[in-house]
Amino acid sequence: MLMSSADRPAKLAYGPNGFRVLSSGHYVACAVTGEQIPLEALRYWSVERQEPYATAQIATRRLLGEA
Repeated sequence: MLMSSADRPAKLAYGPNGFRVLSSGHYVACAVTGEQIPLEALRYWSVERQEPYATAQIATRRLLGEA
């Protein structure tokens, strides 16, 4: 059975002003919580770590080494 792109995570390359889709999908998993983040809702990520975050608070905690 084939999975649709809605059923699998996207693979992204994170840049300072946006991200590029390397492999199609409809979501990415938050690097801290594992929560699925729809691509249209993705607002927070680390260019250096190349990982996405569900919220600004989670991103801040991670970048400060608290998560």
